[in-house]
Amino acid sequence: MAVSEGKRHASDVDGTEGELADSQVTKKLKQESLSGDLKEADVGITNFLRGSNAGFYGQIKQRYTDFMVNEISVANEVIHLLDRGFKMPKVAKPSKEQSNELQEAENRERNSFEVESGVRETLVELLGEEDTVKIEEVYKNAGKMETTKRFDDKAERTKVHQTLRAAFKNELESVTSENNTFKIALANRKSRVNKEELRERTKDENGVENWGYGPTKNFIHFTMYKENKDTMDVANVIAKFLRVPSRLIRYAGTKDRRAITCQKMSISKISLERLNALNRALKGVVLGGFKFEDDPLNLGELNGNEFVIAIREVQISPEASGSDLEGILKKGCDSLMQDGFINYFGMQRFGTFSVSTHEIGRELLSENWKKACDLILAEQENVLPISKEARKVWAETGNAKDALHKMPRQCVAENAILNSLIEQNVEEPNERNFFACINKIPRNLRTMYVHAYQSYVWNVVASKRIELFGLKAVAGDLVIDEEDAELSKPEQVEAEGDEFAEDLRDAKIVRARPITDEEIAAGKFSMEDVVLPTPGFDVVYPTNETLKNVYKETMAPDNISPFEMRRKVRDFSLPGSYRKVINKPEDMSFKIVHYSSPTQQLINTDLEILNNTKAKDNGQKYMKEKLNRFPEDKGGDSVAVLLKFKLSVSAYATMLLRELMKLETSRRGDMCDVRL
Repeated sequence: MAVSEGKRHASDVDGTEGELADSQVTKKLKQESLSGDLKEADVGITNFLRGSNAGFYGQIKQRYTDFMVNEISVANEVIHLLDRGFKMPKVAKPSKEQSNELQEAENRERNSFEVESGVRETLVELLGEEDTVKIEEVYKNAGKMETTKRFDDKAERTKVHQTLRAAFKNELESVTSENNTFKIALANRKSRVNKEELRERTKDENGVENWGYGPTKNFIHFTMYKENKDTMDVANVIAKFLRVPSRLIRYAGTKDRRAITCQKMSISKISLERLNALNRALKGVVLGGFKFEDDPLNLGELNGNEFVIAIREVQISPEASGSDLEGILKKGCDSLMQDGFINYFGMQRFGTFSVSTHEIGRELLSENWKKACDLILAEQENVLPISKEARKVWAETGNAKDALHKMPRQCVAENAILNSLIEQNVEEPNERNFFACINKIPRNLRTMYVHAYQSYVWNVVASKRIELFGLKAVAGDLVIDEEDAELSKPEQVEAEGDEFAEDLRDAKIVRARPITDEEIAAGKFSMEDVVLPTPGFDVVYPTNETLKNVYKETMAPDNISPFEMRRKVRDFSLPGSYRKVINKPEDMSFKIVHYSSPTQQLINTDLEILNNTKAKDNGQKYMKEKLNRFPEDKGGDSVAVLLKFKLSVSAYATMLLRELMKLETSRRGDMCDVRL
């Protein structure tokens, strides 16, 4: 598909506005429809920093093994999979004779056991002498009994449980009946294993607890390696296997689904043995790097991500004919390292359907509840194919029951709306009914729509900021006021799907302030420091009136004011946040390789490197080409580019690739083969 070349707008490095030659700082694209799909220009992505640089064609994410993401911790450590957990030692089972001898010894010990006099007195006070004697017999003869006395007071019941545990070494089980009496029996041997015995079982050959991982603490931190899976889905699967609430599993940020990624997670209230055992059950997921910590991992506790990306089917664009690929890459990478790229919210932010998430967000902010529901349920060209029939039924009949019958379960918002309409059972739903429908959509999904609208506005303003003033800081620009930053520990938020895979929330509540001509003259700030706010009630806007007016002009067609972002509905009352206009990669490098098959793997995964390194160290058979991230070039007619770079949090790798390749990006996160 082709995009016609339009008039190129640019701003020179001195900040003069006007139409300049390709050799200047920016290039703005006039983009035509791409088969009816949402275009970059529709969400404010219009400029390149270095429009004069040559680009090239190629495909990313052709295979999920072509896109690898490794989290960078707050200690600036790149997280890799360095082990696959630990091998559980086999516990030797006692023979039948040994078991019998052990049982006889336990019986003799119980028969000669006497409750400590002071504790027994407490038992008699609580239960009476008769029931106390019966309980002693239960303990000695492994019987059962039920108390004659009822205990309606919860505090008194608690005291009975505690006293029984203290009196009989945790070897009796006490259960409150429906009538608030106590049913008491001897616990089976498995449930009578005390904490000390459990600790002994977990010691390694050197006597270190937890199989050599040290003393137990409140939280276990671990490395989670996944292939072609969403972070939230993996967390939910782990929670399901362990039978714990998903909120107990914490992580610093979500990672791309169609990729191979590695990141830290934490969990509480679970044993290391059970967590490690999941490696036998999980598919496409490996857990390792266990470590006990006092605190959990919180959202935003990371310094960014390291990306290793294979771009396949590489060809030099016609505009760069006569140039060599290595020269194009060197110039492009040098430019990115020096100047960075416009830190746009990527196309993934706006969903994968024909109706963009920011369009739905606009209606929610305008309190047009029916229109928002109509957009979510609308017939669309690009939509989940198995949902098209349900959408058609809704469009033609407005019958919620019939539409729901055909709507696939994975369409979460659509199902929530249709179910709500059925529950309300009204012939002609009004705005109030549709508002109830919106509230049935999971909170993280319905807030995603309004955040997407904020992202759209930010993109438009960022493009205009570059056009107006180029790459120099000007008076009235905003910078983060580090002295006023407030540390916080935000709640763990589960993103819906992978729309926010590369957009991570900062762990600070930050404040911004405008800069002055004097500070600019003194060289105190550069373009790297400049931020722009997403529209909200708790942000300051640039004091440069021209730029401030861009916010008003962008939102005016939607009848929304950037200065009135509070709403009656709390979920849609947006405080806003700040985002750097320019983002620069670190440690960027490239390699050109050749390959012969479209299924040929071009990058080795952490798991492959680990398995082959371990095999080599143990004198076992291994594959030499699987010991490093990049295997040797085996030749072939097809050309690929391998990129490696680091990005800070909230930056989209696809926006870096867009600047390097000079190509349109799709909402799947790959590159479309379009001409500029």
